[in-house]
Amino acid sequence: MQATASSPKPSVPLISSIKDINNKSSIYFIITLTSIFSLLFILSLSSISQPPTQPNTRYQSRPDPHLFPPRPPFTNRIPSDPTPPSIAYLISGSKSDSARILRLLYASYHPRNHYLLHLDLYATQAERDRLALTVQSLPLFRAAQNVNVIGKADFAYPKGSSPISATLHGASILLRLTKKWDWFINLRACDYPLVTQDDLLHIISYLPKDLNFVNHSSYVGWKESRQMKPIIVDPGLYLSETTEMFYATQKRELPNAFRLFTGSTFSILSHDFIDFCILGTDNFPRILLMYLSNTPSSLSNYFPTILCNSRQFNRTVVNHNLLYVTFNKTSKEKSHSLTSKDFDAMIQSGAAFATEFQFDDPILDRIDQEILRRSPGKVVPGGWCLDGSKNGTCSNWQSWGDADILSPGPGARRLETRIVELLNSTFRSRQCI
Repeated sequence: MQATASSPKPSVPLISSIKDINNKSSIYFIITLTSIFSLLFILSLSSISQPPTQPNTRYQSRPDPHLFPPRPPFTNRIPSDPTPPSIAYLISGSKSDSARILRLLYASYHPRNHYLLHLDLYATQAERDRLALTVQSLPLFRAAQNVNVIGKADFAYPKGSSPISATLHGASILLRLTKKWDWFINLRACDYPLVTQDDLLHIISYLPKDLNFVNHSSYVGWKESRQMKPIIVDPGLYLSETTEMFYATQKRELPNAFRLFTGSTFSILSHDFIDFCILGTDNFPRILLMYLSNTPSSLSNYFPTILCNSRQFNRTVVNHNLLYVTFNKTSKEKSHSLTSKDFDAMIQSGAAFATEFQFDDPILDRIDQEILRRSPGKVVPGGWCLDGSKNGTCSNWQSWGDADILSPGPGARRLETRIVELLNSTFRSRQCI
């Protein structure tokens, strides 16, 4: 409210008090302003300080430039030197498999690839947390930002349908993490590579990226009565604790709306095919998933059946999964554990991987020393590792080089010979038969 003409004027003491308050406010304002400028000056000094001698890979938002140096948008490449591809690995294990998973990770590691580690619900959460902490503690994995651990695990009963769910879960996470990969490989803790990643990436860089390496056959034979017609209930799909598989007394007929194919649980699948299975608009992958949910050992049937019943993909199938495996003479289902006696045959096969190995079997040490050139507790050195020829550690950031540089060895020639045999003139005649 404004004062009227008859309002009394302020007294002299009141005017003096107002002046004192104004003076104090000015002093406070000057002090505050000076403090702000001082703080900004200190921050500017810290922002232009010298860079650290070692890159801080813990909180960086992009992969380390030592491994992935910036490149111009259009790089002139020699036609005979294609860009190396990338593989998305799902490495799965169970209770007490952390050490095996880490060893398999080291043996199959390359900065260009992507890795997702899964310890199923048979393992404790403490074991899962320790695995994640171990991965996070390694500077190379932090720098490349390409190794992750599934926190919310799944059950995976080997003879049930829950392995399909766990595999599709892992593949969907890898699709969410990044789309910059070309093939998907699902490894178990009992698997191991027979070639370096430089060997593998070098050879498949010359292949069409739509190829799928999958064992498959429409002749189900003895599997019809043991794996196709029986009806089961897999507790891994609906229970949070382990329990026995439930088998129904009745059996069902084989489907006639589509053709069933059988194969193995290991395969090398293209990015486009994985995308089709998880995000595609064709409903057949989901129809087959519902059908196989009550079928024993359904993972070995899932991907071969989708591939061979799809016009989009049935001409992309190579009838071999590049895995070396032998079976017990007494059982057609159980694979034989490989030992040093199998070493020569295993290497001469030209396969990229082999199964199955016992934990810390001496044959693994021999593969590390003679084939992979890998030191204990270290990753396999490759073209990206500048000191790989000296000690094979590649653990120091100063030894990291361009991840696009590959250094293939004798394993590449063995793998090339095997793939050329598979892609010969009769390759098409063996598709989806």
